Amino acid sequence: VQLQASGGGLVQAGGSLRLSCAASGLAFSSYDMGWFRQAPGKEREFVAGVSRSGGTTYSTDSALGRFTISRDNAKNTVYLQMNSLKPEDTAVYSCAARRPFSSGYKHWGQGTQVTVSS
Repeated sequence: VQLQASGGGLVQAGGSLRLSCAASGLAFSSYDMGWFRQAPGKEREFVAGVSRSGGTTYSTDSALGRFTISRDNAKNTVYLQMNSLKPEDTAVYSCAARRPFSSGYKHWGQGTQVTVSS
């Protein structure tokens, strides 16, 4: 299983980025997908998730209204559209996959760095 995140970079506060995570080696449409982030010196935290069909999405309060998660099962890809970025959004963002109704995410990908300057 490979989950390859891309799309990170350096952006000014208030700007936008769109992250992508391309999946291979798994039945993508059978998995819920999530985005997580880890800032320096902090624990990894959940950002947003999407059900296997894409019909249900959920996110943290900090992401609500600014970040949108979506997926394209035909392309085996999950996206995270991030708008109104803040310096505190600076982190390494990673995607992960889990079976529906399971307790945790089973497959993890390498992250992509997002840096928001003030």
